[in-house]
Amino acid sequence: MRIPLDYYRILGLPLAASDEQLRQAYSDRIVQLPRREYSVAAISSRKQLIEEAYVVLSDPKERSSYDQIYLAHAYDPDGNATTRVALADRTESSNSDPDTQSLSIDIAPEELVGALLVLQELGEYELVLKLGYGYLSNQNGTGVARTDNNLATEEFTESAEHPDIVLTVALACLELGREQWQQGHYENAAVSLETGQEMLAREGLFPSVQAEMQADLYKLRPYRILELLALPLEKTAERRQGLELLHGILSDRGGIDGSGNDESGLNIDDFLRFIQQLRNHLTVAEQHKLFEAESRRPSAVAIYLAVYALIARGFTQRQPALIRQAKQMLIHLGKRQDVHLEQSLCALLLGQTEEATRVLELSQEYEVLVYIREKSQDSPDLLPGLCLYAEQWLQTEVFPHFRDLSRQQALLKDYFANQQVQAYLEGLPTDAETTNEWAVINRQSFSQPQTNSYRHRSYSTGTTQQFHQNPTSDPELPDTPNYKRPEYSNFSTSRPNTSPTPSSAGSAKPKTTMGPLSTAERTARATNQNLNGSAKSSPPRPTQKRRRRKPTQSASRENRQRYQEQRRTIANSLQGKTRLIWMGFASLLGILVLWLLISTTFGWLKNLLSPAPALQGEQLALKLNQPPIPIPDSSSELQSPEGPLTATTAEEVIETWLSTKAAALGPNHEIDELKNILTGSALSQWRLVAQQDRADNRYRKYNHSVKVESLNNSQTNSDHVIVEATVKEATQFYENGQRKKSSDESLRVRYDLIRQEGVWRIQNMLVVY
Repeated sequence: MRIPLDYYRILGLPLAASDEQLRQAYSDRIVQLPRREYSVAAISSRKQLIEEAYVVLSDPKERSSYDQIYLAHAYDPDGNATTRVALADRTESSNSDPDTQSLSIDIAPEELVGALLVLQELGEYELVLKLGYGYLSNQNGTGVARTDNNLATEEFTESAEHPDIVLTVALACLELGREQWQQGHYENAAVSLETGQEMLAREGLFPSVQAEMQADLYKLRPYRILELLALPLEKTAERRQGLELLHGILSDRGGIDGSGNDESGLNIDDFLRFIQQLRNHLTVAEQHKLFEAESRRPSAVAIYLAVYALIARGFTQRQPALIRQAKQMLIHLGKRQDVHLEQSLCALLLGQTEEATRVLELSQEYEVLVYIREKSQDSPDLLPGLCLYAEQWLQTEVFPHFRDLSRQQALLKDYFANQQVQAYLEGLPTDAETTNEWAVINRQSFSQPQTNSYRHRSYSTGTTQQFHQNPTSDPELPDTPNYKRPEYSNFSTSRPNTSPTPSSAGSAKPKTTMGPLSTAERTARATNQNLNGSAKSSPPRPTQKRRRRKPTQSASRENRQRYQEQRRTIANSLQGKTRLIWMGFASLLGILVLWLLISTTFGWLKNLLSPAPALQGEQLALKLNQPPIPIPDSSSELQSPEGPLTATTAEEVIETWLSTKAAALGPNHEIDELKNILTGSALSQWRLVAQQDRADNRYRKYNHSVKVESLNNSQTNSDHVIVEATVKEATQFYENGQRKKSSDESLRVRYDLIRQEGVWRIQNMLVVY
């Protein structure tokens, strides 16, 4: 049969290779051996092809004749030749017209395994699959096998080479799957791996290779889940498959914060980032169903995520019963965690305003309390500020994590004006009747002041993958795309020949949380088994619901009047606050105009009465097209003398990094500049992000400012410094030349700097809050 190969490709040489290069290539190819699973006959067949190629090309006369045929096909006037130049068997070259030669070489059937081995080493996986399947499909008897160009036919019978050919085809599936994985085609990669695994299992051969394929399939599973769930909602079958894979991985792990081994390579932190990233591809209904089921394991993380789904669905679909269910779940979660803020917001949405303000006072979210008090200065209670904060919280902290709510508007007046909501809230118990329900919560003691800190839990780029970053922001954690290839980045796992993909997480003002996972992660560590095998603590039993008597008709009328008064209070507070804002704007505008008039008049009088003296001496010769002092090249490396790093140099390093990031992720995608400021894992991660943005025709425009807060020089190594800085970053995101969204962040970032050959570079970075 004929195989599309030529002697130069077999040896891996160009046409103009010298005799010395020919001998070296032959020596290298003979020394290199295929995998140990191959039989001696397969290795011998490969060696025979290599030796045949060397014999022809090492003889000057035969090589000259071969080169003529080679060039005749390489420059085919009909344009039929391809880069895969292949020639006729040398034994036929003297008896046949070169114009009729086929782009192939003749091999005996027993040499097929050797030829397939050579093709696989050249990366021709699709061709190996085509030729290999053609052979295997005729193994049950005799049949016809055709090459890629239908040039010849041969009859095959089952032979001793069968296991080697099965192995070659399976390994082609394995390598093709890894290549597709590398390119971001995760579902195609899974199909290739599963095809090879099923073939080996059917033949009952090479269990070690089957295990290798299964290991890759396990590691590929999170990528497949994100890719499938990122598809349009109309792709119901594919998205259902993604949910089934997700249920499988959760079952293997024993839940979101479980310690089981799902073979994906993700530890607890990585998997929590994966879940956070996954939420952006799920609708509110899908998250409600998923996390409510997971919360029964029980799982503290799932409870918290279920609360968010219930609140979001209850508010947008005008179903306050779901918000009341979330409130009950928070009662149980509150026995181990400070969730008073969320409890207060639930009470507000249920029209229980006195309860909402009372529970709010118990919260340790001090920044939020300051904000709410500032917005309620002209009110006898905290209700105006709480209403403003509730709208902002829903808009910035809740809705962005749901695929179908990312553009939803959060307006309390529309929610409370809904007749279905009004009818349900009128039947709820009054604030006085719910006092006992909250008695346990009011007596909770949160003695540890750091409880608030884990709401702003940081994520290190050194442990992320991107997959993926909150798609709405890009602080110092890189975001990989909004999943065409899914927007990876929040988790890390093994991936063939790649670094884990980083991601980003954003925050909004007033700053509260970076998403519900931040709070629940700490609870997961306190209540569930960690990777080191520590024992789980059993969660407390749910409190028994208290029966309440059916209110009398007068009590119902009293409740209705009380609720209407509360509604009027909320509306009046919102209207009063709007008037105050407009009055403040008008006052500021008047002051600004008055100041401009006074300063202009004063300057005019001063110039009139005492004109400025003429400048004496030689004047500076300034030109518009030339700077007054030399400006250093933006790509120049930051040199530093021996000794400790100064705050000024540290700020220059960080500013150089931010400028380099803007260039690498900007419209020109200057990716090569990253190596001048980054090193180690930070370089590989950001390079991958920039390459993915360029491939997806996306870019960003930045506006940065930096302030160094502290330096922590190592006592033992003067070339290693930890720098903390405040970074303000405004980002505009573009896709296909169109502006899509923007973000404005103020972050505290910890940079890990090392000095390499006198040059400071960043090897890692961490968002502190």
